[in-house]
Amino acid sequence: MSDSISGGGHCTDGSVQTDFSDDRTAVTEAEVEALVKGICFKTGPPRTLGVEVEWLVHELREPQLPVTSERLEAAYAALRTVPLGSTLTVEPGGQLELSSPPAASLTECAGTVSADLDAVRKVLADQDLQLVGAGHDPWHAPRRFLREPRYDAMETCLDRTGPAGRHMMCASASVQVCLDAGHEEPGPLGYTRRWWLAHQLGPVLVAAFANSPLVGHRPTGWVSTRQLVWTEIGAGRAGAPPLDGDPRTAWARHVLDAPVMCIRRDGGPWEVPEGLTFRAWTRSAAPPTHADLAYHLTTLFPPVRPRGHLELRMIDAQPGDDGWIVPLAVTAALFDDPEAAETAYRTVKPLAERAGPRPAPNNPLWLDAARSGLGDPELHEAAVVCFTAALEALPRLGATPEVMDAVATYRERYVLRGRCPADDLLDRLRGTAPRDHGKDISA
Repeated sequence: MSDSISGGGHCTDGSVQTDFSDDRTAVTEAEVEALVKGICFKTGPPRTLGVEVEWLVHELREPQLPVTSERLEAAYAALRTVPLGSTLTVEPGGQLELSSPPAASLTECAGTVSADLDAVRKVLADQDLQLVGAGHDPWHAPRRFLREPRYDAMETCLDRTGPAGRHMMCASASVQVCLDAGHEEPGPLGYTRRWWLAHQLGPVLVAAFANSPLVGHRPTGWVSTRQLVWTEIGAGRAGAPPLDGDPRTAWARHVLDAPVMCIRRDGGPWEVPEGLTFRAWTRSAAPPTHADLAYHLTTLFPPVRPRGHLELRMIDAQPGDDGWIVPLAVTAALFDDPEAAETAYRTVKPLAERAGPRPAPNNPLWLDAARSGLGDPELHEAAVVCFTAALEALPRLGATPEVMDAVATYRERYVLRGRCPADDLLDRLRGTAPRDHGKDISA
């Protein structure tokens, strides 16, 4: 959903687009199911890790003033000359996203992205701009920066369900953690367990890292307004399939039954059909191509997206220059360390019963996480256990002392106290911020 500024690696090597995105031959319903099953869960021992960090771009000295499109364009032109190890892209509202290459360790992943962010910040500072870590822009209304047929079509499609789509496209930012799908065989690191865990741990991650309580400088009543926005887009576009069956089969059916966002044209505006599922399109007189399937997969925004690897998309962008490292480290520990993964599984299993059969993120548990954060007693308890398990696992994953200290500090400042970064923003707005909370870059 973004335009590239610079080269570099992608966060993993399992992207669906690399397999058949240029194939213009028609695809049948049966072929769709077979292709999706074959490419969206690439199994094997978990060895690599990636992260995609999105940022709002604000004025350096007066962040509450809007940045003009001309200034953004000049800054992004300057960034095109900067060599990076990651891929730097622009989102529809002008947000920046940095996507790491596949890393063999947490230390390698964090080091690459940290160095790239230092380079990006230097260029932006020369333009009197800054990166801001917040799940939703606390001040500025959604405004589209990129004007291209695909974003015109996306806006038209999402507008049918209300304003949430524009907020998602143009005013939101996240930390997306990318994990290998896992072993084919059952067990703590098996792909079926990891798929289930990603969805059931998701509300805990939403609650612990909630950082978007404001829109238009006013509280929305939700600590993660960004997560609320995703639920309002609709289950067909932003929902997950049921978790009571084989992940490959469930995801393939979800892909087929999901609404088509747009039909691309070489010239003129793209068609935006209403009520057309991809399954129905394959049965039509003018069926889609393999390339259309590849594009369709990029228009689905579930909280966990299988792209060969698993892309966890439910975490709000974090405050501070290095705040994004904490969700990366915690998530990696809870999935890639067998002992921590088993602890996380046991911890969230009771929460799954509370969520009920309705798929994420539209079930009660996800909504409570977005509304109350760690003010919810059960989510608070689960977060304490999971963060403790992650801290114990990080030395086994070879994490640096700096990363372990960052996670320990976050656990003390937020998790043990039943707080999240959203609470800091609300405290500052009300003038009740404790002195030990320091300065937040969204303040």
